[in-house]
Amino acid sequence: MCTKILSNHWGFSMQETIIISLGGSLIVPDSIDIDFLKSFKDLILSHVSKGKKFVIITGGGKVCRRYQEAAKELASPSDEDLDWIGIASLKVNAELMRIIFGEYAQNEVISNLSVPFSFEKPIIIGSAYAPKRSTDYDAVLASKSINAKKIINLSNIDYVYDSDPKVNLNAKKIEKISWADYRAIIPKKWTSGLNSPFDPVASEMAQKEGMQVIIMNGKPIDNLSKCLSGDKFLGTIIS
Repeated sequence: MCTKILSNHWGFSMQETIIISLGGSLIVPDSIDIDFLKSFKDLILSHVSKGKKFVIITGGGKVCRRYQEAAKELASPSDEDLDWIGIASLKVNAELMRIIFGEYAQNEVISNLSVPFSFEKPIIIGSAYAPKRSTDYDAVLASKSINAKKIINLSNIDYVYDSDPKVNLNAKKIEKISWADYRAIIPKKWTSGLNSPFDPVASEMAQKEGMQVIIMNGKPIDNLSKCLSGDKFLGTIIS
């Protein structure tokens, strides 16, 4: 069966700032994925050399889930308690990313991306600031702060589906969808550990701000490379 490949409607300009929400499932799928991080670094720096700037917001990955599971086994944590564990775990990933990019990254990780920030270096690493939202929401805040309208959401899924493909073997992939239709197929509220391609709180704000979000798998890295270069790529565009 042939796979239809999306054309890139984004057309990133040479000086455009690109917002990337980097899922923890790519950074720490089980253990830290050194090979992925090296290829991701090389790709991003190749575009920095062409004049692009990046805001990269990290997720928590397996580290987050394991700590949250331990907390639930040993105590009765509230959703807010679990969110604080998630925030702490993704801050570790953010510091790792900042150090990986070295001289090209701003010296400090930015937690509160709703506060206007400026680029002293071409790469800014963001983490999380408060409970009751995900890194998707922080990516939208970053976009709003710098008046960007495009977000790349990198995770371990290829597309948004009309239902959970792990449960429904007949789930259909979606290549392009409106915010209204997308929000109709995801949960209405945010809960800690929610498994949704782009979370409901972030989706509501992105729709209000007229943003576009692409959901794509960060592996193989060539797919992200095609997206950044304006070539055809695999993924779901929400707009």
